[in-house]
Amino acid sequence: MGNPLRLFKHVNATTIAEATSALAGNHAEVIAGGTDILGTMKFFILPQNLYPEVLVNLKTISPSLDYIKEDGGNLIIGALTRLEDIAKSNLVKSKWAALAEAAHRTASPHIREMGTIGGNICQHNRCWYFWKEDNRFNCLRKDSSGLCYALLGDNRYHSIFGASSGCVAVNPSDTAPALVALNATVVTSKRSIPIDDFFAVKVAPNGVGSTILEKGEIVTEIQVPAPASGVKSAFVKFALRTSIDFPIVNCAAAIGGGDARICMNAVFGIPRRLTGAEDYIKDKAIDETSAEAAGAEAVKGAMDLGYNKWKIQVAKGMVKKALVACK
Repeated sequence: MGNPLRLFKHVNATTIAEATSALAGNHAEVIAGGTDILGTMKFFILPQNLYPEVLVNLKTISPSLDYIKEDGGNLIIGALTRLEDIAKSNLVKSKWAALAEAAHRTASPHIREMGTIGGNICQHNRCWYFWKEDNRFNCLRKDSSGLCYALLGDNRYHSIFGASSGCVAVNPSDTAPALVALNATVVTSKRSIPIDDFFAVKVAPNGVGSTILEKGEIVTEIQVPAPASGVKSAFVKFALRTSIDFPIVNCAAAIGGGDARICMNAVFGIPRRLTGAEDYIKDKAIDETSAEAAGAEAVKGAMDLGYNKWKIQVAKGMVKKALVACK
């Protein structure tokens, strides 16, 4: 069981500028739904020098960052929009089906009622060495002099495409591959970032996160372009317990109009665009045979770590399943 939380300061930001100013100091982190950061703090997974001393509440910002709307045919979602609201939105389901399904398949109903889309794309990796309470394993993500314990340890759910910055933990987001497949843009307090450029593996002393966000920078909005005529999108997920678990492998695809965008997640340190599979399938009719061949293209170059060879076959199957769903 975790120990009581250490003392921290809680700031109710009323504007984006106030939030970014409060976050500019050392040891300050954001809180919105709290489903990621509170677990991080409760179980002391970070070393003392990285433990948050200030939590900046984004839910008190006005005007609210919780909204779903259509503007000029594009889907606009505020960063604090809850996953359950996205999953149930008739607007999202009507044109951006992959995102609605990804939100619906994230975690459990209670977590979806709390967790936000901004938090879902910015969350920590879920490597069990990283998450071991009381910072039992001070891995290289937290300390550059540390080790990636999963390389020689229990790596059954880890990367099948090698290490990123020496780490073989995977990105666990369900909405991320859907947003990549749909060619979204992430708007922050500083800039607009194409979703393909948003994710990164950070290693201490440069942070422990999974995005390129800088100190004091927050996600404010996600913009998803209107799909071209004839484009269909789909999201599929493989997990041991379908109602709550993080993905072992997930995949999203947007296919049509002579183009294709396909993305897998939970297979590498960042969501993985499957350009080989895209090039193979974009000019072909989708059927069982072509979808299976595209799946084979998707896992070219995959390598197991010793205990996760089975994930390669699962990944191949998830690509096939996502493509068939786009017929």
